[in-house]
This record gives sequence, structure tokens and C-alpha cells, in this order.
Amino acid sequence: MPVELRKVETVYQGYSTLMMATLAAPDGSLFKREIEHHGHAVGVLPYDPQRRVALLVSLPRAPVIWAGGPQELVEAPAGMIDDGDPEATARREALEEVGVHLGPLEPVASAFASPGVSSERVELYLAPYAARDRIGQGGGVDGEQENITVLEVPLRDLWTWVEDRRIEDLKTLALVLVLKVRRPELFAD
Repeated sequence: MPVELRKVETVYQGYSTLMMATLAAPDGSLFKREIEHHGHAVGVLPYDPQRRVALLVSLPRAPVIWAGGPQELVEAPAGMIDDGDPEATARREALEEVGVHLGPLEPVASAFASPGVSSERVELYLAPYAARDRIGQGGGVDGEQENITVLEVPLRDLWTWVEDRRIEDLKTLALVLVLKVRRPELFAD
């Protein structure tokens, strides 16, 4: 008999919703677990195969700073899916955050970000672009105070960052690893 979800109570609701779940174990005993919910997300790694670069963002993340991490985290463009369309969200976030118009998206995964506590599922994509596709400065949407810095990083340098453990965002790490597996020639000197 599998574990059974018996009850879910909302404890807090804001940008994130915090819930307390009561579950029944196979032996009938009850136990509780917290659930953090804030929706479904997307992450995309735009890369230029001709120039062998990728577009990333660097921005402050309060939880990371609080946990003793870097003052700014290097990440692939990402955002919450508001309209139910992950591909449209990936395109919108890439345009807003790094100023690039994306062509075809290459699906990578649909994965839970931190399943021990969060219900967040992230749709991950790779997306080739060309220099002509950079149509804006990026940096995020005015008024949202995201404090985004756009980075165009040579892929060989990005791989060095992975090896040096400087990529601390899990979705970005996964995307770089998949790109290296699928297109190793782009990382060569």
C-alpha cells in the first residue's frame, strides 16, 4: 500500500504558499510534511553555436545570500509559467532577461527543483541563437527590481566555471551538462 495524502492545510499564502500535509504511512501511522508551492517554472539556456557562447544572467537571490552563498548567482534565464505555455514563457523570459529572440527550443527535461520541500516543476530547454537575434539589452522588466546583469560567456569558460564549482544553480548546471553532452564540439578550444 502506498503512502496516502490525507489532508493539506494552507499555513501561509503570498508569492509562495506554505502548506502542511498530513500523510498516512502503509502501516496506518500519520506523519506531516511541509510543502512550498509557487507554481510551474521554465529555464532556458540560449547558446550561439557559431560564436560558441551562452547567455546567462547574474542576480542577487535572497535565499542564497541568507544561506551563505554568493551575492549574485549565475543562472540561465528562467521564470514562472503564468499562462500554461512553457515554450512561450521560455521565449518571453529570454527576451526580457537577456534580450534575445529564440528560434527552435530543444527540450531537455521536466524536473522537480527540490522535491523534498517544493512542488515546483521546471521545464528545461536549450535554445540556439545567432548574433542577429540579440535585439535588446535584457536586464529584466522595469519595476521588478531584479537587478539582472546579462553575461555572454564563451562555452569553454562556462565549462571551466562548472569544473570550478562556480555554477551553483541546479537548473543552469543541468542545462550546461546536457549541452556539453549533446554538442561537445562547442566546448573545444
